[in-house]
Amino acid sequence: MKILVTGGCGFIGSNFIQYLLTDKEIGEEVMILNIDKMTYAGKGRNIEHMNLSQNKNYEFIEGDITNMELVNYIIAKNKPDIIFNFAAESHVDRSIENSNAFEQSNFLGACNIFKAALNNKIKKIIQISTDEVYGSINQGNFSEESFLNPSSPYSSSKAAAEIMALSYFKTHNLPVIITRSANNYGPYQFPEKILPLFITNLIEGKKVPLMWSEENPGLNVRDWLNVKDNCRAIWFISKNGENGNIYNIPGENEKTNYEITKIILRYLGFGEEMIEKVPHRKAHDFRYSILGHKLKKLGFTYIHKNLEEEIEKVIEWYKNNPDWWRPLKI
Repeated sequence: MKILVTGGCGFIGSNFIQYLLTDKEIGEEVMILNIDKMTYAGKGRNIEHMNLSQNKNYEFIEGDITNMELVNYIIAKNKPDIIFNFAAESHVDRSIENSNAFEQSNFLGACNIFKAALNNKIKKIIQISTDEVYGSINQGNFSEESFLNPSSPYSSSKAAAEIMALSYFKTHNLPVIITRSANNYGPYQFPEKILPLFITNLIEGKKVPLMWSEENPGLNVRDWLNVKDNCRAIWFISKNGENGNIYNIPGENEKTNYEITKIILRYLGFGEEMIEKVPHRKAHDFRYSILGHKLKKLGFTYIHKNLEEEIEKVIEWYKNNPDWWRPLKI
């Protein structure tokens, strides 16, 4: 099977490539073409450990999906059986500071993928999205039928790409499926996200910047999904899902940011004196929560369910791999 992965040097994309090339669950030989712009969050070192330069089943092209001519050329030349579009700018704080890159990569880049896939009669496209497109919910859960209510330029750009994808399905019968995953965590995550930032700060003896106010003392809730289970779910959906459908991938592990912080502090032997209380970001969503009934109905099961145990494994990974993350924090 010939697979095109966009953004394969990023956090989720690189974990996905590793899963495809090494996990026995795949059950078939795959040929992977990875196109990545190599932004600050990729830099190639996410997949160096796989020694892919000599792997006959892997090819890398440095390129930007906002370049329509390049995207169309790559897809026309290689004719992949399936495209997984991971390529995206993903850090909310950066999108608030300047949304240009998010608009370009997350929306226009995705549109280029859809156009080129249509032009070249690609059999299936998986558009990777996020639970953040739903916005915040104080009680209950969002399902795939819930209205979209994104709060940040990041989540808005992802929602826009979804709407365009579904319009291509309805208008042109483009064989696209959308996945909306919860808050991913795992190895090789750039140290601007809460888990790797807090872990590496504490390893360096620095405080952790927890968003805090009297009304909301670190109580924002996120649903935590192990990146390996996300990769498994995305592949499973590509094999079993229906075109034109959306599938939530929850983590089924909701915790407040304060609770997550205490898990990290406790494991590394620190107390709450290492918490630096910082103001909340603009339009800070209080709680993300999605249901995964459609995914479970397809027959998917999770492997990495014990959140505290999995976080401890992640902490150990960052402790043992300072050469990977230290240069990224300069």
